Amino acid sequence: MCDQEIDTSILIGSLRTEYKTLEAMVKIYCKDHHGTRALCDECADFLHYALTKLDRCPYGEEKPTCKLCPIHCYKAEYKERSRIIMRYSGPKMLLRHPILAIRHLVAGKKPVPAKPAPNASNRHKRKSLNR
Repeated sequence: MCDQEIDTSILIGSLRTEYKTLEAMVKIYCKDHHGTRALCDECADFLHYALTKLDRCPYGEEKPTCKLCPIHCYKAEYKERSRIIMRYSGPKMLLRHPILAIRHLVAGKKPVPAKPAPNASNRHKRKSLNR
């Protein structure tokens, strides 16, 4: 089992909220399917991958929900795992994490920006602040 915490301090604003939502969904899924208190290695790996993709998303804080995004950055294996986790955990989120669930539903109604601005990713912003 994986006991390490993932450092989310690299994410800014809405990206951090999106990560918290995904983390809550993965915890629900892992607990119910893998029977563990802490995240199993497979689920921890998925969350780490998602954190990396959120950090590098070309839309940055203007990022649409992944389901609506025209840029599909997840590898096929992770995209399918995400779909399975969200389909299972989504309905349970309304009871366990209602604020995160509602925020995610509202975010899914926002229009998708036409084209990401150059260097808008969270990663680019972080690197420019560290210079």
